[in-house]
Amino acid sequence: MEKKKYNILFLCTGNTARSILAESIMRKDGDDYFDAFSAGSQPKGIINPYAIKTLEDYGYPTDGLRSKSWEEYATPSAPVMDFVFTVCDNAAGEACPIWPGQPMTAHWGIEDPASVEGSDIEKLRAFNLAFRYMKNRISLFLATPIRRLDALALKTRLNEIGAIKGASQARGL
Repeated sequence: MEKKKYNILFLCTGNTARSILAESIMRKDGDDYFDAFSAGSQPKGIINPYAIKTLEDYGYPTDGLRSKSWEEYATPSAPVMDFVFTVCDNAAGEACPIWPGQPMTAHWGIEDPASVEGSDIEKLRAFNLAFRYMKNRISLFLATPIRRLDALALKTRLNEIGAIKGASQARGL
């Protein structure tokens, strides 16, 4: 019997940094179980070059990444999402589209590394921190036995992960 792959969407306002990091991390670390996507409520149409550099430095895929609107995933022809996570506070406060399939949702906010001003080193440090926080949250999510939890327990776990600054655990799907 073939395992079902879950669709997961990471949302941010501009879809240039945090949601892009999350998409790439999930693409690589969760590839056996998830198809990962990212989008923004007000996409900027470009990916922050520090996001690309950070992903490349850690050996994560950057091919096919692009800044796009969340409207792409709210149409009848879009993949039906099983999970939708906001990764910035602005996107969490916005009125989201109605997602086909009524996915599980949670807020996994992380400070915006793209808002950091200063030297290249300071900017890279901010992106590395955002990467580590997102990777830790994704690791915790991958360690969650989602197929064995009822909806309430899973929703509680998703919210707990969103409240964690960083941790790492083994896979539990």
